[in-house]
Amino acid sequence: MMNRDLHAARELASGLAVRAGRLQVERRDTLRVGAPKAHANDVVSDVDIASERLIVDAIRAAWPDDAIQAEEGHGGDGTTGWKWVVDPLDGTRNYISRTGPWSVCIALYEGDTPRVAVVHEPVADETFSAVDGGGATLDGVPLSVPDGPPLAEALIGVSFQPNPATKARAARVIRELLPHSGDLRRLPAALNLVYQAAGRLDGGVALDTNLWDIAAGALIAREAGVILGGPGADFTTELTIGAAPALWPVLSETIRAAA
Repeated sequence: MMNRDLHAARELASGLAVRAGRLQVERRDTLRVGAPKAHANDVVSDVDIASERLIVDAIRAAWPDDAIQAEEGHGGDGTTGWKWVVDPLDGTRNYISRTGPWSVCIALYEGDTPRVAVVHEPVADETFSAVDGGGATLDGVPLSVPDGPPLAEALIGVSFQPNPATKARAARVIRELLPHSGDLRRLPAALNLVYQAAGRLDGGVALDTNLWDIAAGALIAREAGVILGGPGADFTTELTIGAAPALWPVLSETIRAAA
């Protein structure tokens, strides 16, 4: 594999995420919604596609031989051993319905290892980012996760794909969590993870995601000190649990019992 300036890659990804976010805000009043993809709740708009093309075209101009894995299908294989993972608009249902936040997510992998991550929230104009081994930041300010409160006082993020099977699985997790936690918030997966990194959430769970949903957010969370998936074990797209260190044992046990 060829060497890569990871800080330059982060700068490129951050700039592209901000540009895509501005496009999304500007075109929100004129967006067009296409046919559902995998199921009735899996929606896509012309803004998702335009955002992905903006990002992918710029990455190809900078590193034409890298692989790109992008949600709306504009990626391709590469020859360098490096792969960009792009979710141009994580939270499309929120974006279309104006009922909640969304984000632009870009990650860079070296082989199977995430090395760079950016998650940009357009409305708040906040950019979360991380370099592997170099810590996580919010708009350039370092992030460090506090130990966290007991579960009874904790604010927990919940993310899941809205297909029938996963909604049934999420219902079991919510039934188990809600009586014992401080409160729950449903969020797109990337924001669930970066809000944990910023200490806005004390923990979170994501069910049946895709790699582009969690790749960037997971690296940012881990670099900020969030425990993901358990000591010595990695998260999976089927189940991603995150928590502040003191909260991790009881939260992970509670979620695993239900999930």
